[in-house]
Amino acid sequence: METTPIPVLTVQTTPFDDQRPGTNGLRKKTVVFESKKNYLQNYIQSVLSSIDLRDRQGCTMVVGSDGRYFSRAATEVIVQMSAANGIGRLVIGHNGILSTPAVSCIIRKIKAIGGIVLTASHNPGGPAGDFGIKFNVANGGPCPDTVMDRIHQVSRTLEEYAICPDLHIDLSRLGRQDFDLENKFKPFRVEIVDSVDIYLNMLRGIFDFGAIKSLLTGPEQLKIRIDAMNGVMGPYVRRILCDELGAPANSAVNCVPLEDFGGQYPNPNPTFAVSLMDSMKGGEFGFGAAFDADGDRCMIVGQNGFFVNPSDSLAVMAANLSCIPYFRQVGIRGFARSMPTSTALDRVAKAMKVAMYETPAGWRFFGNLMDSGRCSFCGEESFGTGSDHIREKDGLWSVLVWLSIIAVRKQGVEEIVRDHWAKLGRNYYCRFDYEDVDPRAAYYLLRDLEAVITDKAFTSQKFAVGNNVYSVEKTDNFEYIDPVDGGVSRNQGLRIIFTDSSRIVFRLSGSGSGVGATIRIYAESYERDPERHSRETQVVLGPLIAIALKISDIHERTGRRGPTVIT
Repeated sequence: METTPIPVLTVQTTPFDDQRPGTNGLRKKTVVFESKKNYLQNYIQSVLSSIDLRDRQGCTMVVGSDGRYFSRAATEVIVQMSAANGIGRLVIGHNGILSTPAVSCIIRKIKAIGGIVLTASHNPGGPAGDFGIKFNVANGGPCPDTVMDRIHQVSRTLEEYAICPDLHIDLSRLGRQDFDLENKFKPFRVEIVDSVDIYLNMLRGIFDFGAIKSLLTGPEQLKIRIDAMNGVMGPYVRRILCDELGAPANSAVNCVPLEDFGGQYPNPNPTFAVSLMDSMKGGEFGFGAAFDADGDRCMIVGQNGFFVNPSDSLAVMAANLSCIPYFRQVGIRGFARSMPTSTALDRVAKAMKVAMYETPAGWRFFGNLMDSGRCSFCGEESFGTGSDHIREKDGLWSVLVWLSIIAVRKQGVEEIVRDHWAKLGRNYYCRFDYEDVDPRAAYYLLRDLEAVITDKAFTSQKFAVGNNVYSVEKTDNFEYIDPVDGGVSRNQGLRIIFTDSSRIVFRLSGSGSGVGATIRIYAESYERDPERHSRETQVVLGPLIAIALKISDIHERTGRRGPTVIT
């Protein structure tokens, strides 16, 4: 215990007008948080003040980070301000490290009031990179719109913040650290916990670890290659897949969390996880996966570099949930996907006679469905999949689902996917990202496009591209009415649906760092004939992409010659 009570200071400040959190919290260039006076402190105070004072006093919160640059400095400020604002206890990962799924898991396990995650997901790190602050609420999931609005309202009028600048903690020392504060009856407590323990214990209760261990160590050993991309997942991969489940140590690469992720984008897709794709193409490994910086998303790759599109992965996992002990015990109540995600999951839901929900992008919408008992399994096309075991997408959980399916079915990744297509058909699918577009240009492009596609004349249009003719069946700007609380979310993306079930979707992404806008174009085409399941995705979807480019004029209006990334 400290012998002299630590003073609590009130510091005068002025509000910022750009601190409205987005789908994934508040993301900016790191230099904004690091160099703008009180920018970090203002936002942390806004988050803490969004919690009702009566709930805040003496409560427990969880804090973790993906290890990116500026995380340690920000964690210390969060500790100092939490103490000054009446938080009773903080639970923090060892060295400040906690994956986003682990934060969700711990919040739920210890019944914390919420948690703060320092991450900008797949965005680059380092001094010139991006930084983000995400607030998860008591169910372990991202904060809903009402809380985001409250944080924003506080940030716009904030005049002061409370802090204990003399309070310092040792993030490297496991265990409790107690501090006496001025004018506080109870000491403020910080608990530094093992980053992996609680999350690992949860996974033990979901999967058959014995079956997975036999798969990875038995006579028919499956050789795996797991790339943590120098993000938060290194300690989890080594501890769970190698130490616990027996995968050889050299199965795991890039497992040391680095502040700049080794100078790479910690983005698990074929464009950025090049070394994993190259390793898988050699044929030595039967299963591969890469994680993003905070560990909530992953890419799945089969032998010889067989890339599993995230929408296909979602559908295959859903169709095989009976391979997981957890789902055999609790059953399956429903499936959900974000609107831009391919409709492959819908076909699984129909075959299994399971309820299906289509939501806007953003994991918080799934949380409502899961909390009300409507949904057991969900996912997004952006490499995120999860279930009701926590309220976040979960990359390592997804890997263990795949390994469980392989163990039960005794087939390789490609064979499992092709079997799925043979039974239910293939949804060819791709996404074009146009990043760092001038925000005004992006806004007007989508505004004008909406006027075009929602005009009555458009719904009778036919588009002929080569030998393909596409007849428009329906167009709209997607609107979601939450079946749980009746909340309405409008302007969630422009949809063009054709009579053959093909789709084109346009939307602005909310996951950037605030410098430029990202326009995403999604194309999808369904093919039932197994003889046509091995065609090149870009060849199949070329006509739809051509239509999308023509009606949006995106290249002319943005000055681009093509997308930044194709997934």
